[in-house]
Amino acid sequence: MTPSRSRFLSIRGLRYHLREWGLEGAPKLFMLHGWMDVSASFQFVVDELAADWHVIAPDWRGFGQTEWSSDTYWFPDYLADLDAILSACSPDEAVTLIGHSLGGNVACLYAGVRPARVARLIALDAFGLADSRAELAPGRLEKWLHELSAPASFRTYPDRAALAARLKTDNPRLADAKAAFLAEHLGEPDGHGRIRLAGDPAHRRVNAVLYRRAEAVATWRRVGAPTLWIEPAEPELRRKLGVSDEAHAQARASFRDFREVQVADSGHNLHHDQPGRVARIVEAFLLSKES
Repeated sequence: MTPSRSRFLSIRGLRYHLREWGLEGAPKLFMLHGWMDVSASFQFVVDELAADWHVIAPDWRGFGQTEWSSDTYWFPDYLADLDAILSACSPDEAVTLIGHSLGGNVACLYAGVRPARVARLIALDAFGLADSRAELAPGRLEKWLHELSAPASFRTYPDRAALAARLKTDNPRLADAKAAFLAEHLGEPDGHGRIRLAGDPAHRRVNAVLYRRAEAVATWRRVGAPTLWIEPAEPELRRKLGVSDEAHAQARASFRDFREVQVADSGHNLHHDQPGRVARIVEAFLLSKES
């Protein structure tokens, strides 16, 4: 297993945890994890990389070892946090962003907001969300206010082995060793002799802001970097979340320099299910003269 190391930075008033692999001076890859995940989740892909890279992966605010925010998390804060991280870690060069799910959506939007800062963009099953109708706003805000009135909490587990078993239930493709590794990083003591997810339970609260897909499309159209989307061959999660094939086709067409690779025998967590395949696709894209 490729060894990793931790670094902590002050990012917008929070103590931010960055996990790093590889030697300083090697080409940098910034890997951005998804919702209710942590930076260590990329370990399996890092282990499969053939070339020398300096991988930098933050724990987003309120996840893993990064400090919690207040009682609410706003999506634009991820863009601002990423901007500050890049200023600290790579102030003078355009970067390569690789993001999964939430992290992939952050990467794709950031590449449109600051196109000069992103040299290459890779998204793992990060397709945006279904558009939200305006009439949903009052009910969404009411639900958010109601949830703020009560403390949020996560389910707890008797030990990390039980958490690993839950991870395998959620993803039957996950091998025992991988589930145990993830449980070590995704779990933390709850202070009462049990294990809970390593993150702020406030993430469970409903987002008070509706998702406007047209705004995402307008931002994607500004992306200048060569873009690669890596997706499971069966788009179960995308369809479950209501993103139609038509909306997905519009998303792909929004990027100026776009390519897509589908991975068989994988679910949403491609970096867990097929890390070797993902690593080969990533490096082929990054090392190609066309990218």
